[in-house]
Amino acid sequence: MATMRITVLSGGVGGARFVRGLLHHRDRTDELAGSEITVIGNTGDDITLYGLRVCPDLDTLLYTLGEGADEERGWGRAQESHAVQAELAAYGVQPQWFTLGDKDIGTHLARTTWLGQGASLSQATDRLAQRWGLPAKGVRLLPMSDVPVETHAVLDGEEAQEAVHFQQWWVQMGARPTPARFVVAGMDRATPAPGVLEAIRGADVVVLPPSNPVVSLGIILSVPGLRDAVRGCAAPVVGVSPLVGGRPVRGHADVCLEAIGVEVSSAGIAGLYRDLLDGWLVDPQDPRPSAPGSRWTTRAHSSPLLMSDLEASADIAAETLRLAQDVRR
Repeated sequence: MATMRITVLSGGVGGARFVRGLLHHRDRTDELAGSEITVIGNTGDDITLYGLRVCPDLDTLLYTLGEGADEERGWGRAQESHAVQAELAAYGVQPQWFTLGDKDIGTHLARTTWLGQGASLSQATDRLAQRWGLPAKGVRLLPMSDVPVETHAVLDGEEAQEAVHFQQWWVQMGARPTPARFVVAGMDRATPAPGVLEAIRGADVVVLPPSNPVVSLGIILSVPGLRDAVRGCAAPVVGVSPLVGGRPVRGHADVCLEAIGVEVSSAGIAGLYRDLLDGWLVDPQDPRPSAPGSRWTTRAHSSPLLMSDLEASADIAAETLRLAQDVRR
């Protein structure tokens, strides 16, 4: 193993914790010194609230990799206060189901100001990443696209179907009921952000971390041209199952899989990446996918794929890179 260019497609909490573990593994491994990590973040969760552009997955990546995240929740800022949200509630300003912390609002104000001045989302994200010290850590954070896209859950009503923003379904409604389908407004106009395709084509390994396979990685891979780039890249493509003992550690990946008619299992998720994967890391409690004629190699990690702390996350990242090295041979 030597200096590498590693490209990771990532959603929020699970992907962010994996990348943090990857950074730790790189920094404790002499052979990987100087390795560059590019993270392509999901922007399908983005929403405008109170006139501010909020990018939940990008922000979770910024805060987690910048060591400023609330560790208990896994998202938002550490030692946060909510004076502004309380004042909005006192004024009766809606919605109140999505809570913004005071420090977090600073991030959204900065992003919205720069976007209003004509900066692209990529440029705004780069400025935010500078504040959180990501370039100094050898990490480049790219949004999947500069074109605004927003995921919606289509719900069956008594008389007709209704589309609600993904964040409202996820946060306010607790990811219930199971949607009839998901739609992504703006995806027909989306193009990969600057540097995204180059990061995939120039990678030594491409990683699909334990992020939601439907509304995180599935959305990233839906950007026109992006899935083709992953499929056609020369680097090994390896993934990490988001399931431990057949269930998601957090979030509602099971409900999302049910919505698109995919079995809630590591095998079912692997099938979503069938045309991409060279290697697939699964929890030892979960059955390994068996797909004669498929190109991927499946390996069970020696311990549960539970990122309980930084060392556990680093060990999972290390096993992921070993798997990539094995399938390259």
